Amino acid sequence: MILKIVDTLDQIFDENRYADKVLEKTFKANRQLGARDRKFFAETVYEVVRHNRYYSEVMKSEENFDLVVAHLIKANGELPDWDEFSGFDIEKIQSRLKYKHEDKVLYSFPDWLDELGQKEFGVEWPSLMRALNQQAKVYLRTNTLKITKEKLKEEFSKEDIQTEFVSGFEDCLVLPERKNVFTTECFKKGYFEVQDASSQLIAPLLGVQPGHRVVDACAGAGGKTLHMAAMMKNKGKIIAMDIHEWKLSELKKRAARDGVDIVETKVIESTKTFKRLEAGFDRVLLDVPCSGLGVLRRNPDTKWKLSMDEIIRLIDLQKNILTDYSRMCKPNGFMVYATCSILNSENEDQIKWFLETETGKNWTLVKEIRMWPHKDGHDGFYGALMQRKP
Repeated sequence: MILKIVDTLDQIFDENRYADKVLEKTFKANRQLGARDRKFFAETVYEVVRHNRYYSEVMKSEENFDLVVAHLIKANGELPDWDEFSGFDIEKIQSRLKYKHEDKVLYSFPDWLDELGQKEFGVEWPSLMRALNQQAKVYLRTNTLKITKEKLKEEFSKEDIQTEFVSGFEDCLVLPERKNVFTTECFKKGYFEVQDASSQLIAPLLGVQPGHRVVDACAGAGGKTLHMAAMMKNKGKIIAMDIHEWKLSELKKRAARDGVDIVETKVIESTKTFKRLEAGFDRVLLDVPCSGLGVLRRNPDTKWKLSMDEIIRLIDLQKNILTDYSRMCKPNGFMVYATCSILNSENEDQIKWFLETETGKNWTLVKEIRMWPHKDGHDGFYGALMQRKP
């Protein structure tokens, strides 16, 4: 198994593939692995990805096999009594693990991202780094079109899966212990969607109502689209748009499972796609492409794949989306701009910029919300609610 873990890490780091996709492919090719082995496999991979720089410093090596060794010793205090581990000095590695390192090494952040974090967050940055390295919990959003969260909790217990309510979140459940919920009857019946608690705050911010015409302009696979459909009691119309047709195909499958039939998907092929829809909607959701720095707990390889050039490109793209897509909102209608980033430059700064533009002068900022990993314990999210002037 260790060699398979190393091969998975090689694909993530050397071939620049996404961790979740590589793991999914690996598990499909090794269906003989039981739940316990899969848990060990996935956790080992993610922990090595999260702490890559730290383990490299400890081992004075960038070989993925060596990094796995460092993780196993840190996690268990020892190595399995296997031949492949016979050449390692466990006491020496344990000693190195106790060395005092700079925060950027201890929490494994690249230099450029550490500099950016210090610039944007100052003394809070080490706490943010620490929080972003924690393993993410699994949160579920109850599909209220089919079931209540109280009843969903009961149904899960019948399948020997324990869940807990989340204070301050209307339809949310959390798993105290990670389980594969995608094989459950509750999933097959469309009783829930996996969605972080922070993400579940965005649709309510928009204030959708039954009968509204709504556009989710950067819908992806549709987590927030489906949340809005449930809030609208499956009455009205939602246009879900994205540049990737495969994501919208996944949304269609999820909508069918959830019993949602008010969603129409539309691939964005050019600027004409949204120009035809100008001033056509009561509500507009712009869950824009972003750095994803608020969800590093779920996608730890992002910090090794991201670059400052890419963030600059995304900031420009966000400005274009705000300017162009906001025109789809009716006068007196509402729009939410949202990201899963922690950066001010992708969030508050963007809204401040937009409101000072010629297009943005037609808008009023109503409310902003922030969720912080180190303060709230959930993913980092930002949302700004704006109203278009008459």
